Amino acid sequence: MRKTRKISHKIRPAYALVVDGETELWYLNMLKRNEPTIRVNIKPEIPSKKSIKDLFKLVLELLDQEYTKVFWIIDLDTLLKEANETRNSSETQLYKLLGFRDRVIASHPAVEIIINNPCLEFWFLLHFEQTSKQYTNCLNAEKQLKKYLADYQKNRKYFTKQNNDIYIKLRPFLMNAIANSRLFGFFDNNNPQKALSEMKALFESKGFKGHF
Repeated sequence: MRKTRKISHKIRPAYALVVDGETELWYLNMLKRNEPTIRVNIKPEIPSKKSIKDLFKLVLELLDQEYTKVFWIIDLDTLLKEANETRNSSETQLYKLLGFRDRVIASHPAVEIIINNPCLEFWFLLHFEQTSKQYTNCLNAEKQLKKYLADYQKNRKYFTKQNNDIYIKLRPFLMNAIANSRLFGFFDNNNPQKALSEMKALFESKGFKGHF
């Protein structure tokens, strides 16, 4: 009797990305649009509930689905502002984030938290500058970014314009951004004010490795 030969199928890795807002969503969708040869499915998720607890819950729910990895991308500007205005630090969203981050590091290797301080625009800025300047808010980072992208606008039309979207504008300088972000290391729970972008973690992940 003829034996049935088992055929193995390679499963294409899939990344879920939990993001803060529309800026990250537009940028990641443009990454998908312009890099079709990346051998990984990426699915940005913008939740309706924005508390740190709700976001962490969503991350764990996605982890239980068929995703190879879940990235949680967080801007620190509003969390730091709240922390500076609140007397009891244990009640802040930042305090909760630090606790969830410790849990992820200890127990969830398939989850990666990516922190931008103050916001995603700092990652954009690293495409052009080697800087560790602390910006108190995102508007100040945007102002500096406009020295290089004079027409920069934080809206869907600008980010997703056909043949001239945000990813296309930044792509020639991507390796600069990755190299510059490496210089400033990773987020430190004991120094949350530190200016940095950990977006390099996405571009250096297994699914993207060797592509850029």
